[in-house]
Amino acid sequence: MATLSSTIFILSLLILATFTSACGPCEPKPKPHPTLKAPPVNPFCPRDTLKLGACADLLGLVNVAIGSQVTTPCCTLLEGLADLEAAACLCTAIKANVLGIVKLDIPVALSALVSACAKKVPTGFKCG
Repeated sequence: MATLSSTIFILSLLILATFTSACGPCEPKPKPHPTLKAPPVNPFCPRDTLKLGACADLLGLVNVAIGSQVTTPCCTLLEGLADLEAAACLCTAIKANVLGIVKLDIPVALSALVSACAKKVPTGFKCG
């Protein structure tokens, strides 16, 4: 009897050891922080880029009150878009010269247009 109970005990230990070490530490992998993600390489603009020619007027604005939202056809076109989508649309418009302005400092123009419509250029976004 002693050999049967010791055999069962040893088999139980082997089975238990097999299942407990099968998954290693069994800890879930940490997920990256959602705000630290880099923007996509090719963000998509869900608007008709040609209509964004209306945004050229915003680059000529001088008297924009800080904190007040500008209501223009450009801002209306960007309404409802996430910051990344708005930046992608304006970047596309600037690069395609839809705005009709030949010499533009792209990062400055993009920042000015996005902020005029109460949006932000996402960290790490490159228009180029």
